Amino acid sequence: MARAHLTGLRVPAARRRIAAAVALAAVIAAGLTVHAFSADTALSDITGDALYAVAAFAAGVLVAPRAATLLVGGVAAAWCVGVELLQLTEVPLTLAAWFRPIALVLGTGFDVRDLVVYVAAIAVAAALDAAVRAWTAARAD
Repeated sequence: MARAHLTGLRVPAARRRIAAAVALAAVIAAGLTVHAFSADTALSDITGDALYAVAAFAAGVLVAPRAATLLVGGVAAAWCVGVELLQLTEVPLTLAAWFRPIALVLGTGFDVRDLVVYVAAIAVAAALDAAVRAWTAARAD
């Protein structure tokens, strides 16, 4: 019974998917707002990175609502780290020169601090997701 909330068997997938879609939309809106209206500072960069990581987590839940929280968090972290490492190449810059909005997804320059922010933000998102799933499962009992 304790594992039920971790595997998602007791939380309806449709409800989790809807919550993830709403969260993803809100996080994207917040990220675009930070990008458009904030000065280019370390704080705005960290905020954007954290929102990017949470968006990756929410997208994972949206795609696989029955997946365990730790699995979704691991995939989101792998995505974020992979994108950051891709920035060590010229690929993101080349693609951004061709289609500027791609820079919002792939970034343009590697920063080791981003890796820390991604993992921390995903840990917070995963903890919140696990708490909500546990609460939802307990209410169903």
